[in-house]
Amino acid sequence: MTGALEAVRDRRSWSKVTPEAPTHGELLPLVAAAGRVADHSSLRPWRLIELRGPDRDVLGRAINKAEGHKGASTKPLRAPLLIAVVSSPRKSSKVPKWEQEAVASGVAHMLSLLLDDAGWGVFWRTGSYTRSKAVAKAHGLKKNEELLGWLYVGGKPGRGRPGHRKPVDASRFLSRLPKKDDKHQ
Repeated sequence: MTGALEAVRDRRSWSKVTPEAPTHGELLPLVAAAGRVADHSSLRPWRLIELRGPDRDVLGRAINKAEGHKGASTKPLRAPLLIAVVSSPRKSSKVPKWEQEAVASGVAHMLSLLLDDAGWGVFWRTGSYTRSKAVAKAHGLKKNEELLGWLYVGGKPGRGRPGHRKPVDASRFLSRLPKKDDKHQ
């Protein structure tokens, strides 16, 4: 079994993390590696935004504004580091927007695997407010960009992994093309 297979198979979401977080310098090689996902025409239609300290309060106010509430949401305070995942499509006659958004999602997932493998707890959070004007403005998004959510990153609490996760039954999800005489229901 390879290290990559083991890392992917053992991946977990850590909904609760401790106050430690990787530094900007520690993130750079992980982001560089995550950026190696399959990317038709090498457009790199994504970007990431680090949110630390008071940036999380700014986001909390934007979330509450998007939800029609006053004050600041405490959701962004659940981790010391949030990494906003932004789909930033490029003009291309060959690569449609949906494919470019898939690349950005791939970068986020790859980065979450790399962070987990480096010993950090990670949870990818989304919400209806990810596409709100207030949250987009707080992140400085351009007109063509969309926020796909945030990787919440911090230390892994305790020594062990959280509870058992049921394995995926691959035979339910992997098939062949149907033969002409096969009937689908």
